[in-house]
Amino acid sequence: MDLVVIEPEPRRRRHCAECRQGPLRFHTLEFNAVICLNCADLAHLVHLPRGNAALTRRAREASSLWAVVVRRDRRRRRYERQGLLVEAPALARAEAACLADADARARRRARDAARREAEDVRFTAALSSEILRLFPACPPSRASAIATHTSLRGSGRVGRTAAGRALDAGAVTAAVGAAVRHEDTPYDALLMAGVPRHRARAQVRPVVTALLDTWQQPAVSDEPPGSGPAAQ
Repeated sequence: MDLVVIEPEPRRRRHCAECRQGPLRFHTLEFNAVICLNCADLAHLVHLPRGNAALTRRAREASSLWAVVVRRDRRRRRYERQGLLVEAPALARAEAACLADADARARRRARDAARREAEDVRFTAALSSEILRLFPACPPSRASAIATHTSLRGSGRVGRTAAGRALDAGAVTAAVGAAVRHEDTPYDALLMAGVPRHRARAQVRPVVTALLDTWQQPAVSDEPPGSGPAAQ
């Protein structure tokens, strides 16, 4: 089990329950009591902020003692990692190792980025095709725009969920419905006016349902009857 150190917000910093030092930048909790790093025998560790995965991994592996630094996100109501506390010599060795192979890691990152970009292009095209299969009367340009928006990497949207990546019909329909709700109804304006989300959704649901029903109808050909090759 990881050792955990808390980094509180500046205005919420507290004093150590044992030595009374404070306000504290970092502290631990022992039996719900705030304990400073000195009293917790962790004061010799240095803070390594998050953001460099290779450096973090190497410093953690090289340090015989380390702790996870977390800070509470009040909006999300959870603790999130802010980095590590590691031994100073371990951090120095990790930094030297990262400098030694920086070029190789940069080339690997470039290859990985190109691979992910190609995967995203293929998935967006597949998602657009699935939208048109489920909603044949949806304009192709609109299907492409919805697929591009909902499949954006790192967005957390429907297209990035497991169901979305699997082109699950329910997930694809949810993505199309969300696009219609935001772009073809006054839903966003209702939210800005302070209408609760569930009430705003209820108000625009008939419009969303009607447009989805229309798009689910078979696509109508622009060619007049009897004008195809078979009529020749």
